[in-house]
Amino acid sequence: MRAFLVPVALGLFTAPGYAQSLEVIGYSGYLGEWELTALVTESTIGRTRRYSGPLTMKHVGLCTQDGPEERTGEIQFDISAASSRLDAKLAIAGIACTYSGRLSDSYSGILICPDREAVPLKLWLK
Repeated sequence: MRAFLVPVALGLFTAPGYAQSLEVIGYSGYLGEWELTALVTESTIGRTRRYSGPLTMKHVGLCTQDGPEERTGEIQFDISAASSRLDAKLAIAGIACTYSGRLSDSYSGILICPDREAVPLKLWLK
């Protein structure tokens, strides 16, 4: 009986951690003309949860003539339990951008990319 209990007790202390995945959806631009989708996975650093993964931005505005333009890239952001902000780094078609948003019903903020006008971006995490 004792031989059985030791492995079971050790298993309680060494249970594997499971990375959580989140779906990120959003709209960028003054008229919401860019749709953002991403599937990110979690890695924990202290009390902060870091998420990263591939993203796709699709132009869904009315002025698309040959079908929607798509751009791919990566997104990385941290979520802290003590903050209602989401700060992210995005690489969109090779261009490094930053985002900072405040939580209300969504994360609302500004996407800033070099040599371009800053644009609004709303994000939802599911």
